[in-house]
Amino acid sequence: MSAENLVGADFSNDVHWWVPALKGVFILVLVLTSVIMAIWFERKVVAKMQLRPGPNVHGPAGLLQTTADAVKLLVKEDISVKAADRLVYLIAPVIAVFSSFLTLAVIPMAGEVSVFGFRTPLQMTDFPVAVLYILACTSVGVYGMVLGGWSSGSTYPLLGSVRSTAQVISYELAMGLSLVSVFVMAGSMSTSQIVEAQERSLWYVVTLPVAFILYVVAMIGEVNRLPFDLPEAEGELVAGYMTEYSAMKFAWFYLAEYINMINVSAVATTLFLGGWHTPFPLNLLGVPDSGYWGFLWFLVKLWSIMFFFVWVRGTLLRFRYDQFMNLGWKLLIPTALVWLFGVTTIRVVNEFTDVPSQTVLIGLAVVLLVFAALSFLIPEKKEPPGAEVGEFDPYADGYPVPPMPGQVLPPSPRRLAAMAAAGVVVDICDVPTEEADRD
Repeated sequence: MSAENLVGADFSNDVHWWVPALKGVFILVLVLTSVIMAIWFERKVVAKMQLRPGPNVHGPAGLLQTTADAVKLLVKEDISVKAADRLVYLIAPVIAVFSSFLTLAVIPMAGEVSVFGFRTPLQMTDFPVAVLYILACTSVGVYGMVLGGWSSGSTYPLLGSVRSTAQVISYELAMGLSLVSVFVMAGSMSTSQIVEAQERSLWYVVTLPVAFILYVVAMIGEVNRLPFDLPEAEGELVAGYMTEYSAMKFAWFYLAEYINMINVSAVATTLFLGGWHTPFPLNLLGVPDSGYWGFLWFLVKLWSIMFFFVWVRGTLLRFRYDQFMNLGWKLLIPTALVWLFGVTTIRVVNEFTDVPSQTVLIGLAVVLLVFAALSFLIPEKKEPPGAEVGEFDPYADGYPVPPMPGQVLPPSPRRLAAMAAAGVVVDICDVPTEEADRD
């Protein structure tokens, strides 16, 4: 299917200035209300997973708890750091929030709807490189984290901002490569045309499952959510790049994180889950998706992905930073390159033969997933017994760092004092790491 066969959204009726302005206000209200609901939704779902009540005091079922938190942040004392670069310190959270608001402008949330008698698509705008615009907006957002950590004039925020830079660079590459296969199949980078292409064929989550899996992993890394919340790991960096922020400046960073969750969920819905079209098998039963029905199905798909975010947070533990980088550079990016090469080759072959590309892609994806599953059966390489294990100094470079696998921390001073009092002479390398950590 080529881009010439795809029509996309028709904005010819948007001749009055108030129509796009009304759409902009609608997106703003939708985002802010969705963030409030997302925080409440996350607390309730995690509470159910952990067999505890969750928010249940303010309002029915705790619905007003998030509103109470917002009011608390509004009236809380706004503390600034003396060592901070004042201008950059103030503008960093603004950059993070502003860039997060831009993405939904090109997301088609429904087909044509009636607005005060005018027929218009439920989408603010669209253009031939709309997906590249989305990637550009997410790239700008990282400047808020980097500048926020750097301008605070403190060590741990700086470490968090450096981590966020490496994280976004690593996982944006994998995300961009996973989306290129969608462009190849749809023949367009316009969001409305990609949705239209999925209406005429199977959704890309079926025909491009490897790209979808790569995108899902990369999107979790992009928004700094567990198990990839390394830039703000509370146990290591005391909230990371947000450590020196309080009151509303802290709330802006917090708001940007949840808006970005909604953004990547909306992109996944648009590019892989058929956008606002009726999901299978309801489409076979004639359930409509015209008008505001499409907006309903869009929200159902979006919140299904939001539930997946919460599910992952309540299930998985945080990765170690070296594991996180290895996953991005050694697994996701090479897999995305191989998958893109396969998709492009099949697409070119399909242009000159009658072989259906969708069938070949599904078969290729099954083979790759089987090989990936079998790779977990390969036994892990272990150190030979009796191998020499050296002592590891976590303060050698000036900053405390955790040990790598196979490295042994020296015993704590308290344990050494207890050994000396007992008259025990022990070689440092003979002390198990678990005992040293426990002391």
